Amino acid sequence: MKYPCRLLRTGYHNGFYNMGLDQALLEAVAAGSLPTLRFYGWKPAAVSVGYFQSLADEVDLAACKRRGVDVVRRLSGGGAVFHHAEITYSIVLPVSHPLAGKTIADSYGILCAGITRGLALLGIDAQFAPINDIVVNGRKVSGNAQTRRMGCALQHGTVLLDNAEAMFDLLTVPVEKVSRDGAVRDVTERVTSLRALLGREVSLEEAEEALAHGFCEALSLDFCADAPLTEAEETRARELGAAKFSNPHWPAGGSISVMRSACKQAETD
Repeated sequence: MKYPCRLLRTGYHNGFYNMGLDQALLEAVAAGSLPTLRFYGWKPAAVSVGYFQSLADEVDLAACKRRGVDVVRRLSGGGAVFHHAEITYSIVLPVSHPLAGKTIADSYGILCAGITRGLALLGIDAQFAPINDIVVNGRKVSGNAQTRRMGCALQHGTVLLDNAEAMFDLLTVPVEKVSRDGAVRDVTERVTSLRALLGREVSLEEAEEALAHGFCEALSLDFCADAPLTEAEETRARELGAAKFSNPHWPAGGSISVMRSACKQAETD
């Protein structure tokens, strides 16, 4: 059985717009739009933190501001992620959809099959590592997170195109755990990228093509070429980016507010 699905390739945007568009698509699918798979990148670089995280414990806000790196809070949980040399995807579908699984844990295994198949098309033998990682020879190449709201599941995740040591200047490493040099060595041993695995640069476009085919094959998706991003979704994404995801007081009542970066607009392009 084939499952109809929109495929969106929205290119590079800043973190506020990206998270705004994820929510706009969530709202659209909840209102009856087709399940949607989106690929995108981040410009400028950004740190996203999980919905329940404390920024003070995870992010060096002063360093992010100095380097022009956005900081944005996701709708989903999980840890802080530095978004730079990577491809990000999001997929939204009703929780009643067969691909959503009965639980979040189930759906990770189902949906992440799209990533492992896409990597296989690039010549990379990757495996799903529960709960929500993709690994190659024990080293993480993809992390994923999910939230369920409005009767829908929103899962998004990243595949590293290249390693980025800048993350160690931006994310907080407790001094009682390891030195900075120790943290670099530890993460280098646990994390890998497409460049490291293939010995060459992989562009966003090449990664998009492979992952799109991977999701199509692994999940039996039937992509609808005539279902692009609508004007209403675009408008809603910009509204959410400006009013919510770049709002230093969102979520209301949170113990630590989200920092607004030097980028003052919801979209820079």
